[in-house]
Amino acid sequence: MTTRRILGVLAAALVAGCGTPGPPNSLIFIDGRAVAASGDTLLAFTRQGSTEVTVRDRRSGAVYARGLNVLRSPRHTEERGGRWYVSDVDEGRATIAVFTPLWELERWIPVDEHTSAPHQFAVLPDARIVVEARDGRLVVVGPDSAVTFALVEQSSRTGMVLGALGGVLHAVPDRSITLYNERGNIRWRLPWPWHERAYVTDIAVDGQGRIHVLAGEETEAGQQSFVAFSLSPITGEVVRYSLEPGGSATFVVKRMGEVKRDSAARWLREPEG
Repeated sequence: MTTRRILGVLAAALVAGCGTPGPPNSLIFIDGRAVAASGDTLLAFTRQGSTEVTVRDRRSGAVYARGLNVLRSPRHTEERGGRWYVSDVDEGRATIAVFTPLWELERWIPVDEHTSAPHQFAVLPDARIVVEARDGRLVVVGPDSAVTFALVEQSSRTGMVLGALGGVLHAVPDRSITLYNERGNIRWRLPWPWHERAYVTDIAVDGQGRIHVLAGEETEAGQQSFVAFSLSPITGEVVRYSLEPGGSATFVVKRMGEVKRDSAARWLREPEG
C-alpha cells in the first residue's frame, strides 16, 4: 500500500495547510481506536478486550482506569458538558453509559432498538444522542422513540458517527462524509470513494476541534497497514496525513498539525523521572 494510493481513494482533494496550532503530541488514535479529548486536559480511550476506560491527565501524565465493574464491552467515548458517554454491549444489548465528571455512573441510554451499529453514536451540545438507524436515517434517541435528525440515503455499508464541532460527523465509505450542524442541516458534504481493500478504522476529533480519519488496508503480504488523515473542519478536505504507511495504528497530532505515528505503551504509563 502506498500513501498516494490511499489518498486517491479517500480524499477528493489535498489542500496544503499548517492546521490549527495546539498542544504538542495530542493522542488521536490508539491501537486503531479513537481517543476522546476533554479540552487540553484529559484523554480517554478504550482498548480491545478491556472492560474499562483509560483516562490520562495530560498535565501530570497520570493514568486512571474508569468504569470498572460497570462496563462490559466499551468502545466509543465522547465528552460533552463535563459528562462522559461510553458505548457498551452487554449480552447483545447496546447501550450508552453516561458518567459524571467524577466517573460515577449516572444513567444508561438503550440504543439497540434503533441502530445496527452498537458502538456508533454522537452527542450534541444539548446532550441529545444521535445514531444511524437501520433504514439509514440519522435519528435522535429518546426515552421511547427515535426522531429523525437528518435524512440519509441508504447504503450497503454502515456509517460511522461522531459528535464534532457542535454537530454530527457522519462518514460512510464509498458514499460520502458529511458534517451536520446541531439542527441536522449540512455544513459540508464530500463524496468519499473507497477502494475495496481499504477500510476505515475510526474517526476522531481532538481537543482543538480538528477532524481525523484512520484508514487501513491489508497488504499483499497479509499484513495490516495504516494511514491517519486530518480533515479541514471548514471544508472536509484532507489537509494533513501521516507520511508513511505502517503496521502501527497509534497516532498523535503535533502542535502545527503534523500527524505522526506513536507508541501505545507510552500513553498507558506515567512518565519516568
